[in-house]
Amino acid sequence: MDLRYVQSFVTTVECGSIAEAARRLDMTAPAVAARLKALEDDLGTPLIRRSGRSVKPTAAGLNIFDRARNMLREERDLRALANEKVQLGELRLGAFVSALTTVLPPVLRRLYASHPDLSVSVVSNASTELVRMVAAGDLDAAVVVEPQFAIPKTCEWRELMTEPLVVVAPRELARRDAHDLLRTEPFIQYDRSVLGGQLADRYLRQQGLTPRRRLEINGLMSIAAMVDQGLGISLLPDWSALWSSGLSIQKVPLPGTAPVRKSGFVWSAQSPRAPLARMFLEQAEALFAPEAKRKR
Repeated sequence: MDLRYVQSFVTTVECGSIAEAARRLDMTAPAVAARLKALEDDLGTPLIRRSGRSVKPTAAGLNIFDRARNMLREERDLRALANEKVQLGELRLGAFVSALTTVLPPVLRRLYASHPDLSVSVVSNASTELVRMVAAGDLDAAVVVEPQFAIPKTCEWRELMTEPLVVVAPRELARRDAHDLLRTEPFIQYDRSVLGGQLADRYLRQQGLTPRRRLEINGLMSIAAMVDQGLGISLLPDWSALWSSGLSIQKVPLPGTAPVRKSGFVWSAQSPRAPLARMFLEQAEALFAPEAKRKR
Protein backbone atom coordinates (compact mmCIF):
# COMPACT_ATOMS: atom_id res chain seq x y z
CA MET A 1 0.00 0.00 0.00
CA ASP A 2 1.42 3.37 -1.06
CA LEU A 3 1.42 5.78 1.88
CA ARG A 4 1.09 8.71 -0.53
CA TYR A 5 -2.38 7.42 -1.38
CA VAL A 6 -3.18 7.12 2.33
CA GLN A 7 -2.00 10.73 2.81
CA SER A 8 -4.32 11.91 0.03
CA PHE A 9 -7.28 10.08 1.63
CA VAL A 10 -6.64 11.48 5.13
CA THR A 11 -6.12 15.04 3.84
CA THR A 12 -9.26 14.88 1.71
CA VAL A 13 -11.40 13.73 4.64
CA GLU A 14 -9.89 16.40 6.91
CA CYS A 15 -10.52 19.14 4.30
CA GLY A 16 -13.92 17.86 3.14
CA SER A 17 -12.95 18.76 -0.39
CA ILE A 18 -10.70 17.30 -3.07
CA ALA A 19 -9.86 20.79 -4.34
CA GLU A 20 -8.76 21.96 -0.85
CA ALA A 21 -6.79 18.75 -0.28
CA ALA A 22 -5.04 19.34 -3.64
CA ARG A 23 -4.01 22.85 -2.58
CA ARG A 24 -2.72 21.58 0.76
CA LEU A 25 -0.77 18.75 -0.89
CA ASP A 26 0.48 21.03 -3.71
CA MET A 27 -1.11 18.77 -6.33
CA THR A 28 -3.82 19.03 -8.95
CA ALA A 29 -7.34 17.92 -8.07
CA PRO A 30 -7.33 15.18 -10.75
CA ALA A 31 -4.08 13.78 -9.32
CA VAL A 32 -5.61 13.60 -5.81
CA ALA A 33 -8.74 11.97 -7.25
CA ALA A 34 -6.56 9.41 -9.05
CA ARG A 35 -4.79 8.52 -5.81
CA LEU A 36 -8.11 8.10 -4.01
CA LYS A 37 -9.36 5.81 -6.75
CA ALA A 38 -6.14 3.74 -6.61
CA LEU A 39 -6.49 3.33 -2.83
CA GLU A 40 -10.14 2.30 -3.16
CA ASP A 41 -9.20 -0.25 -5.82
CA ASP A 42 -6.43 -1.60 -3.59
CA LEU A 43 -8.79 -2.01 -0.60
CA GLY A 44 -11.73 -3.15 -2.73
CA THR A 45 -14.29 -0.68 -1.36
CA PRO A 46 -15.32 2.99 -1.78
CA LEU A 47 -13.82 5.27 0.86
CA ILE A 48 -15.46 8.64 0.06
CA ARG A 49 -18.69 9.81 -1.51
CA ARG A 50 -19.09 13.09 -3.41
CA SER A 51 -21.84 15.57 -2.70
CA GLY A 52 -21.44 18.54 -5.00
CA ARG A 53 -18.01 20.05 -4.37
CA SER A 54 -17.62 18.44 -0.96
CA VAL A 55 -16.79 14.87 -0.01
CA LYS A 56 -17.55 12.72 3.03
CA PRO A 57 -16.11 9.39 4.12
CA THR A 58 -18.17 6.25 3.61
CA ALA A 59 -18.68 3.79 6.45
CA ALA A 60 -15.54 1.97 5.27
CA GLY A 61 -13.69 5.28 5.13
CA LEU A 62 -14.70 6.09 8.70
CA ASN A 63 -13.54 2.63 9.80
CA ILE A 64 -10.01 3.14 8.53
CA PHE A 65 -9.60 6.90 9.06
CA ASP A 66 -8.03 6.82 12.54
CA ARG A 67 -5.77 3.90 11.63
CA ALA A 68 -4.69 5.63 8.42
CA ARG A 69 -3.82 8.81 10.33
CA ASN A 70 -1.80 6.75 12.82
CA MET A 71 0.07 5.10 9.93
CA LEU A 72 1.10 8.53 8.67
CA ARG A 73 2.16 9.62 12.16
CA GLU A 74 4.29 6.49 12.62
CA GLU A 75 5.86 7.04 9.21
CA ARG A 76 6.83 10.60 10.20
CA ASP A 77 8.27 9.36 13.49
CA LEU A 78 10.26 6.70 11.68
CA ARG A 79 11.76 9.23 9.31
CA ALA A 80 12.62 11.54 12.20
CA LEU A 81 14.37 8.76 14.11
CA ALA A 82 16.31 7.70 11.03
CA ASN A 83 17.67 11.20 10.56
CA GLU A 84 18.40 12.02 14.19
CA LYS A 85 21.66 11.37 15.97
CA VAL A 86 21.40 7.83 17.30
CA GLN A 87 20.46 7.74 20.99
CA LEU A 88 21.47 4.48 22.61
CA GLY A 89 19.33 4.95 25.70
CA GLU A 90 20.14 3.86 29.24
CA LEU A 91 21.29 0.38 30.24
CA ARG A 92 19.95 -0.60 33.67
CA LEU A 93 22.72 -2.80 35.01
CA GLY A 94 23.18 -4.74 38.23
CA ALA A 95 26.40 -6.04 39.77
CA PHE A 96 27.32 -7.97 42.89
CA VAL A 97 29.73 -6.21 45.24
CA SER A 98 33.01 -7.74 44.05
CA ALA A 99 32.17 -7.05 40.40
CA LEU A 100 31.89 -3.32 41.06
CA THR A 101 35.68 -3.01 41.24
CA THR A 102 36.90 -5.85 39.03
CA VAL A 103 34.41 -6.28 36.18
CA LEU A 104 32.63 -2.99 35.67
CA PRO A 105 35.55 -0.52 35.36
CA PRO A 106 37.47 -2.27 32.54
CA VAL A 107 34.33 -3.31 30.67
CA LEU A 108 32.78 0.16 30.84
CA ARG A 109 36.07 1.70 29.73
CA ARG A 110 36.00 -0.39 26.55
CA LEU A 111 32.28 0.20 26.04
CA TYR A 112 32.50 3.98 26.36
CA ALA A 113 35.46 4.05 23.98
CA SER A 114 33.17 2.86 21.18
CA HIS A 115 29.86 4.27 22.47
CA PRO A 116 30.62 7.52 24.35
CA ASP A 117 26.95 8.57 24.47
CA LEU A 118 25.79 5.43 26.28
CA SER A 119 24.17 5.98 29.67
CA VAL A 120 24.41 3.28 32.35
CA SER A 121 22.54 3.08 35.66
CA VAL A 122 24.17 0.65 38.13
CA VAL A 123 22.53 -1.13 41.07
CA SER A 124 24.50 -3.29 43.53
CA ASN A 125 22.85 -6.17 45.39
CA ALA A 126 23.17 -9.85 46.18
CA SER A 127 23.33 -12.03 43.07
CA THR A 128 20.07 -13.88 43.78
CA GLU A 129 18.21 -10.59 44.09
CA LEU A 130 19.82 -9.21 40.93
CA VAL A 131 18.68 -12.26 38.93
CA ARG A 132 15.15 -11.73 40.26
CA MET A 133 15.26 -8.06 39.24
CA VAL A 134 16.37 -8.94 35.71
CA ALA A 135 13.59 -11.52 35.38
CA ALA A 136 11.04 -9.00 36.66
CA GLY A 137 12.16 -6.33 34.19
CA ASP A 138 13.53 -3.99 36.89
CA LEU A 139 17.02 -4.40 35.37
CA ASP A 140 18.11 -5.10 31.81
CA ALA A 141 21.12 -7.19 32.82
CA ALA A 142 23.44 -7.99 35.72
CA VAL A 143 26.89 -9.33 36.54
CA VAL A 144 26.24 -12.05 39.11
CA VAL A 145 27.60 -15.14 40.77
CA GLU A 146 25.98 -18.12 39.06
CA PRO A 147 22.80 -18.86 41.05
CA GLN A 148 22.08 -22.28 42.48
CA PHE A 149 18.63 -22.28 40.87
CA ALA A 150 17.55 -22.44 37.24
CA ILE A 151 17.89 -19.20 35.28
CA PRO A 152 14.38 -17.95 34.33
CA LYS A 153 13.40 -18.88 30.77
CA THR A 154 13.01 -15.21 29.84
CA CYS A 155 16.69 -14.63 30.62
CA GLU A 156 19.99 -15.72 29.11
CA TRP A 157 23.23 -16.56 30.95
CA ARG A 158 26.89 -16.46 29.93
CA GLU A 159 29.81 -17.46 32.16
CA LEU A 160 32.65 -14.94 32.33
CA MET A 161 35.11 -16.12 34.99
CA THR A 162 35.84 -18.85 37.52
CA GLU A 163 37.47 -18.35 40.93
CA PRO A 164 38.44 -21.43 43.00
CA LEU A 165 38.17 -21.21 46.77
CA VAL A 166 41.47 -20.60 48.60
CA VAL A 167 42.46 -20.02 52.20
CA VAL A 168 43.46 -16.38 52.73
CA ALA A 169 46.00 -16.10 55.52
CA PRO A 170 48.63 -13.67 56.88
CA ARG A 171 51.90 -14.14 55.03
CA GLU A 172 53.65 -15.58 58.07
CA LEU A 173 51.19 -18.51 58.04
CA ALA A 174 51.25 -19.13 54.30
CA ARG A 175 53.47 -22.24 54.44
CA ARG A 176 51.03 -24.22 56.53
CA ASP A 177 48.49 -26.71 55.17
CA ALA A 178 45.13 -25.19 54.21
CA HIS A 179 43.06 -27.66 56.26
CA ASP A 180 45.35 -27.26 59.26
CA LEU A 181 44.81 -23.50 59.13
CA LEU A 182 41.04 -23.97 58.91
CA ARG A 183 41.05 -26.28 61.96
CA THR A 184 43.27 -24.21 64.24
CA GLU A 185 43.27 -20.50 63.40
CA PRO A 186 40.52 -17.99 64.21
CA PHE A 187 38.15 -18.00 61.26
CA ILE A 188 36.48 -15.06 59.51
CA GLN A 189 33.37 -16.45 57.80
CA TYR A 190 32.38 -15.07 54.40
CA ASP A 191 28.72 -14.06 54.78
CA ARG A 192 26.55 -17.14 54.19
CA SER A 193 23.69 -15.05 52.82
CA VAL A 194 25.67 -14.59 49.58
CA LEU A 195 26.46 -17.35 47.12
CA GLY A 196 30.24 -17.24 47.63
CA GLY A 197 29.79 -17.59 51.38
CA GLN A 198 27.40 -20.49 50.89
CA LEU A 199 29.97 -22.21 48.67
CA ALA A 200 32.66 -21.88 51.37
CA ASP A 201 30.32 -23.07 54.13
CA ARG A 202 29.32 -26.11 52.06
CA TYR A 203 32.98 -27.03 51.52
CA LEU A 204 33.72 -26.88 55.26
CA ARG A 205 30.80 -29.17 56.07
CA GLN A 206 31.68 -31.62 53.31
CA GLN A 207 35.26 -31.83 54.58
CA GLY A 208 34.18 -32.21 58.22
CA LEU A 209 36.00 -29.03 59.18
CA THR A 210 34.78 -26.98 62.16
CA PRO A 211 36.70 -23.68 62.21
CA ARG A 212 37.06 -21.45 65.25
CA ARG A 213 34.60 -18.91 63.87
CA ARG A 214 35.43 -15.42 65.12
CA LEU A 215 33.05 -13.32 63.04
CA GLU A 216 30.96 -13.35 59.86
CA ILE A 217 30.91 -10.49 57.39
CA ASN A 218 30.22 -9.67 53.74
CA GLY A 219 32.79 -8.00 51.49
CA LEU A 220 35.91 -9.77 50.25
CA MET A 221 38.11 -6.73 50.68
CA SER A 222 36.82 -6.15 54.22
CA ILE A 223 37.71 -9.73 55.14
CA ALA A 224 41.14 -9.41 53.52
CA ALA A 225 41.82 -6.26 55.56
CA MET A 226 40.97 -8.16 58.76
CA VAL A 227 43.27 -11.01 57.78
CA ASP A 228 45.99 -8.42 57.16
CA GLN A 229 45.46 -7.16 60.73
CA GLY A 230 45.97 -10.65 62.16
CA LEU A 231 42.34 -11.20 63.16
CA GLY A 232 42.20 -14.63 61.55
CA ILE A 233 42.09 -16.51 58.27
CA SER A 234 39.26 -17.01 55.77
CA LEU A 235 38.04 -19.20 52.93
CA LEU A 236 37.32 -17.03 49.91
CA PRO A 237 37.11 -17.08 46.12
CA ASP A 238 40.47 -16.40 44.46
CA TRP A 239 39.48 -12.82 43.64
CA SER A 240 42.20 -11.00 41.68
CA ALA A 241 41.75 -7.68 43.51
CA LEU A 242 42.88 -9.26 46.80
CA TRP A 243 46.41 -9.79 45.56
CA SER A 244 46.90 -6.29 44.14
CA SER A 245 45.60 -4.54 47.26
CA GLY A 246 48.99 -4.18 48.95
CA LEU A 247 47.83 -6.14 52.01
CA SER A 248 50.17 -8.57 53.76
CA ILE A 249 48.12 -11.65 52.88
CA GLN A 250 48.78 -14.87 50.99
CA LYS A 251 46.57 -17.49 49.36
CA VAL A 252 46.94 -21.12 50.38
CA PRO A 253 45.47 -23.59 47.85
CA LEU A 254 43.05 -26.24 49.05
CA PRO A 255 44.10 -29.88 48.62
CA GLY A 256 42.60 -31.64 45.62
CA THR A 257 40.00 -29.97 43.42
CA ALA A 258 38.66 -26.82 45.02
CA PRO A 259 35.06 -25.65 44.61
CA VAL A 260 34.72 -22.82 42.12
CA ARG A 261 32.73 -19.61 42.23
CA LYS A 262 31.43 -18.94 38.72
CA SER A 263 30.57 -15.38 37.78
CA GLY A 264 28.80 -14.33 34.64
CA PHE A 265 26.28 -12.16 32.89
CA VAL A 266 22.50 -12.57 32.92
CA TRP A 267 20.23 -10.47 30.73
CA SER A 268 16.59 -10.31 29.73
CA ALA A 269 16.08 -11.40 26.14
CA GLN A 270 12.72 -9.59 26.19
CA SER A 271 14.06 -6.21 27.28
CA PRO A 272 13.94 -3.48 24.62
CA ARG A 273 17.51 -2.74 25.70
CA ALA A 274 18.73 -6.29 25.08
CA PRO A 275 21.01 -4.99 22.28
CA LEU A 276 22.72 -2.73 24.85
CA ALA A 277 23.14 -5.70 27.19
CA ARG A 278 24.76 -7.72 24.40
CA MET A 279 27.14 -4.83 23.71
CA PHE A 280 28.25 -4.98 27.36
CA LEU A 281 28.57 -8.77 27.16
CA GLU A 282 30.73 -8.57 24.04
CA GLN A 283 33.27 -6.35 25.84
CA ALA A 284 33.14 -8.45 29.02
CA GLU A 285 33.80 -11.67 27.12
CA ALA A 286 36.76 -10.09 25.35
CA LEU A 287 38.29 -9.29 28.75
CA PHE A 288 37.29 -12.21 30.97
CA ALA A 289 35.98 -15.21 29.03
CA PRO A 290 39.45 -16.34 27.82
CA GLU A 291 40.63 -16.39 31.45
CA ALA A 292 37.63 -18.46 32.50
CA LYS A 293 38.36 -20.99 29.76
CA ARG A 294 42.00 -21.32 30.83
CA LYS A 295 40.97 -22.12 34.41
CA ARG A 296 38.54 -24.89 33.43
